[in-house]
Order: sequence, then structure tokens, then C-alpha cells
Amino acid sequence: MGKTRVLVLGGTGYMGKRIVRACLDQGHTTYVLQRPAQEIGLDIEKLQMLLAFKEQGARLVEGSFSDHQSLVNTVKQVDVVICTMSGVHFRSHNILMQLKLVEAIKEAGNVKRFLPSEFGMDPALMGHALEPGKVTFDEKMTVRKAIEESKIPFTYVSANCFAGYFAGNLSQLGTLLPPKDKVGIYGDGNEKVIFVDEDDVATYTVKTIDDPRTLNKTLYLRPQENILTQRQLIEKWEKLIGRTLEKFHISAQDFLAPMKVLDYATQVGLGHFYHIFYEGCLANFDIGEEGEEASQLYPEVQYTRMDTYLKRYI
Repeated sequence: MGKTRVLVLGGTGYMGKRIVRACLDQGHTTYVLQRPAQEIGLDIEKLQMLLAFKEQGARLVEGSFSDHQSLVNTVKQVDVVICTMSGVHFRSHNILMQLKLVEAIKEAGNVKRFLPSEFGMDPALMGHALEPGKVTFDEKMTVRKAIEESKIPFTYVSANCFAGYFAGNLSQLGTLLPPKDKVGIYGDGNEKVIFVDEDDVATYTVKTIDDPRTLNKTLYLRPQENILTQRQLIEKWEKLIGRTLEKFHISAQDFLAPMKVLDYATQVGLGHFYHIFYEGCLANFDIGEEGEEASQLYPEVQYTRMDTYLKRYI
């Protein structure tokens, strides 16, 4: 194990930087795509992050999604490709750009595993999703179709709810911090939700790249102690701060009522929240033969429990 040559695309992004660190920590030869100077422009924070990765042992390789041959040449240097391009509309939404990467991997012909940018709900189970949020899942399925038709070995990662966006704020929309006095509860607050620390997502993801058990399968991150209802998450916070928050319930009808007057990105997010907290889409199915569960495959990973995670907000 180790010393696999891994290329990370989107390495300076929210998940990408964590994936790069996990690759280095697990002993892999880590390559990070660096865009040409004209594309980086004056984005000094990203450049400095790339240079920091280089100091930590990563190798920077120049390439661009607007230059097919540069992608092919980059891919030919590695065994595994992990793409972490953003798929959320309030940041940047670039899922279909991965089709160019699929073409490059197909032409290069040497990649032993490709992990496309997913890391959320399993799009294969979201064909019924509300518009306009359905676009996220449809585009991920378009990328999957291209991967599988090209016979590229893959692993898909379904990481459920990033704790930074869903746990620290007690799952409240429009904020990243926990409420001080009142907290909104979706429906009865009893649907099971799965919260995962983003660094743990990266650790589990990188562990799959050499593992034959995850070849051409979906890895579901379901750490047992982090399968919580919204009510249970709130109770953990209340226990930590030593007081009870005032609670108000939001019916499904009231939750969706403002959908049409909101901006596009918020509509997308609202739809996803609906499926998670009213439908229970993260935990209302059993993992079949085409999937594996991360904490069972890798029990050595000491994942972050949510009561520990929430302490940083006190």
C-alpha cells in the first residue's frame, strides 16, 4: 500500500485541499493540477496553497480543462485521478466539465481508478428530486454514464452531509453558526441524517483508491454514531451549552412555499434540504451489492463524533 501516484483536480477547493492532505498523509505520490498562469490570474490564495502543498511533498503539474492534450499528458503520469470540482450552485457549479476529464482519461488509457466529484447524496437514488435541485443529480449521472461507457475503473463516494454546512449550524438554512436562542425543526425532526466531518470524508476517500473491494462500487459514508436525527443533533448541542433552545416546527408545505420567489442557487439548496430532512433520503435505503460502507471497511479510522465536532463552536 502507498506510493500510488494520485492526481487531485480542484486541489485548492473546499474538499480538494483535504483530499490532497489525505493523499500525502497516507503516503501516496500526490500530484495537484495547477492551472496555467493566465487562468490563475491574481488568485494569490490559491497559488499560495499550491506552493504550500509543494513544500509538503506534492508535485504540481500544469494543465487546463481548455487544453485537452495538457489533461491527457497530466493523466498519463498517474495511477488514480480524484476530481473535487465544486457541484454546489452557491459556490461554483462545474460538474459537467468532468466530461472533458473523462475523455482525457479514456485517451490516456492508464488510469486504474477514477473518483469523480460527488461526495453528497447518491445521485442514482435521486431521480425523483425536486426541480431545480434535480440538475445536480442529473449532471452527476451524466458523468457516471460517460465513465462507465468508457469502461474507466471507478469509485463513487456518497459522503452525505458535510458537518461544516449541516452540523455546526444545527442544520439551519442561511447560516454556518449555531442559533443562540431559537432553532427551527424540519417536520417532526426525526428523520435520520448522516453527518460527516470533511477531513474524515477525505481520509475514507483516499483509502479506497487501492482497495479492490471498492472497485466499480459506491462507497457510502455511514459512521454509525453520526447517524442522527435533527432532534438528536440539537440535543447534543444543548447538552454542551447547558441550556435548552426554543424550538419551532416547519412543515413541509411551509418549507417549500417560498421556493418560486427565491434565487436559483437557494432553490437548489432548498430542494436538497427537503429530501434530506423531510424525506430522509440519506438513510432510508439499504446498501446493496454495488456499494460498501466506509466505517465497516476501515474500522481503523477514528472518525469525528458530532458531539466532539460541535465543541469547536462553543
